[in-house]
Amino acid sequence: MKWSGRRQSGNVEDRRGMGGRGLAVGGGGIVAVIITLVVLFLGGDPGTILDQNQGSGFPTSPAVSTLNPQEEELKQFAAVVLADTEDVWTEQFRLMGDSYRKPFLVLYSRIVQTPSGFASAASGPFYSPQDERIYLDLSFFQELTDRFGAPGDFAQAYVVAHEVGHHVQKLLGILDQVTAAQSNVSEAEASRLSVALELQADFLAGVWAYYAQTSLGVVEPGDIEEALGAASSIGDDRLQMEAQGYVTPDSFTHGTSEQRVRWFKLGFDTGDLSRGDTFSANPL
Repeated sequence: MKWSGRRQSGNVEDRRGMGGRGLAVGGGGIVAVIITLVVLFLGGDPGTILDQNQGSGFPTSPAVSTLNPQEEELKQFAAVVLADTEDVWTEQFRLMGDSYRKPFLVLYSRIVQTPSGFASAASGPFYSPQDERIYLDLSFFQELTDRFGAPGDFAQAYVVAHEVGHHVQKLLGILDQVTAAQSNVSEAEASRLSVALELQADFLAGVWAYYAQTSLGVVEPGDIEEALGAASSIGDDRLQMEAQGYVTPDSFTHGTSEQRVRWFKLGFDTGDLSRGDTFSANPL
């Protein structure tokens, strides 16, 4: 992907190095402070207790965090990709007679505070509709290569574009409609709607890639293969097979590898937003 030296989005919020304790301004942070005081009173090591509670709502991190200088290039890359999504979706919304409200990209390390509480890097990149922010621990980009076998800068761009796709769903009212519908249907139907949302975000990432190639001219040979490789590597069936040795379709949340590839490719091949109905009777 041609990105070096190009415009970077100004909507990047860098919280790396703040750490969980630096974010402890309410809720779980108050509890952590109380635990610290109690353990100190009893003569124990509060750091040990807090570390044991990681993943249970208690933010933990070293008192002083050192930023990884190697991540600075990844930060710049993510900012360029975000800028490209802004350009593409601003134009698409203009053609629809609407305006595009740009999301923020929050970079963090290990743990971050969101409107819904604390989240850890183990959850992977995600979009928060409450504050219209995308949360990303840059170490996930390396995980794409090491764990998922999906190297390449366009694989990383696909991840950002997918989360931006959720923001597009939010602006179009789709996200709120699906969330409301899920509270009134069976668990199986709610899961189907979740999968449909994720596949549509893949489709929207593909639409972005279409215009990144045709309008922005930043797609290089091999880029789309990298994105397709990433989409395939994080399918529910593949992840479940690797984790437990068998597949349970009823517990799918994002769709199979084949489905994710197919919907991204449809968006990239057509660039046509009207083709992205993953909620029809038989969308998968």
